[in-house]
Amino acid sequence: MVEFFFATGGRISEIQRLNRNEIDWHRGAVTVLGKGDKEREVYFGAKARIWVKRYLRERSDHDPALFVTMRQPHRMSVHQIQYIFKRIATRCNLSERVSPHKMRHTLATVLLNQGAPLVAVRSILGHEKPETTQLYATLSGTSRQQAYERYFVQ
Repeated sequence: MVEFFFATGGRISEIQRLNRNEIDWHRGAVTVLGKGDKEREVYFGAKARIWVKRYLRERSDHDPALFVTMRQPHRMSVHQIQYIFKRIATRCNLSERVSPHKMRHTLATVLLNQGAPLVAVRSILGHEKPETTQLYATLSGTSRQQAYERYFVQ
């Protein structure tokens, strides 16, 4: 679940609503219903594909939801997903809060630090306003220095 949230950059409400039959495994894509009932396609890589397929193979229920509770399987609520993230952080002795939204923020930062254009990251995250995406544009010290050296001509 954590890898899927990180890979897609999806909002918790978008991922919570997904059904397993909506995933395009071949393309590594799924259409989510975002804010304002706007549809957008999100993507996931090989790692997320491996982990989610493994999770689905181990399930014995017939619930259509992508992520379900363990006992009496039914679609997880937003609160249940948040609780799982909190439990994982506690088990790993992480002092920093870990959440689905943090995965979204991390994806945006990684994409930007790898050189993805702001407009592409904006589209991937489903932001309406460029200013919202701009908040994620915090570069690491190394990336900042590389950008300076690349664009500053003496």
